[in-house]
Amino acid sequence: MKCIVTILLSAPSCILLLLLDSTAHAFASATGSIAFSHHRPTLSSSSSSLYSSEVAAAATTTESCSDAAIQIDPKEAVKLFGRLAEKYIMLDASAGMCCYSACSDCEYREPGGGYRMADQSSARPKWIPCYEHREFKSQGKEHITKWSSTIFDGVLFVTKDEFVEKMRQMEFVPPLGGPYLAASAAAIEDETAAAALFDILAGEKEKLTRHRMGKEMKAIANGEEGITWAMFSAALGIK
Repeated sequence: MKCIVTILLSAPSCILLLLLDSTAHAFASATGSIAFSHHRPTLSSSSSSLYSSEVAAAATTTESCSDAAIQIDPKEAVKLFGRLAEKYIMLDASAGMCCYSACSDCEYREPGGGYRMADQSSARPKWIPCYEHREFKSQGKEHITKWSSTIFDGVLFVTKDEFVEKMRQMEFVPPLGGPYLAASAAAIEDETAAAALFDILAGEKEKLTRHRMGKEMKAIANGEEGITWAMFSAALGIK
């Protein structure tokens, strides 16, 4: 609204005359009057150029205001990541067959020299697993993710308000990545970040399902099995 008012107030006088002229012409036509005559004002090239410049400037201002409105404080993002992230993640079941003896022809070696791992653990929450539930029966391992069992506990979907409230209730543990926050300082009072995360996961939908959340998180993770802080913060537009 501010940008529209700026355009109207700063428009050249000939634009206002043109609007008044058009209104008068329409009124005369509606009442059947044929005695009304006038000369239609024309825009000079300089006035047209000035008006175009003002419109462009107003559009730029609108875009800047919009960008500023969706900026998220990294600390608020950490409050979400510390609730969703976990210390354990299951990766590739077949990798559990590796003997980890640095065999030269090992099929489980990565191009960079590391190994494909069946699972990984961390001292502090590091990943948001993209899967809901995973089980490696041959290894006797099973994992139900925190987000799937908490956000979708007994329900098929959640609305934005329900999602934000579920996030608020989840336990926070200081994660790896982002600014450090103690659990005592991690209460969610500003809902902006949680609401923005819902919009990213749900898209234009009003409801978010467990399946869609897992699918969208997989996209955020660039096909990996879990989302790290770098991926999470990038998705929220934090630089």
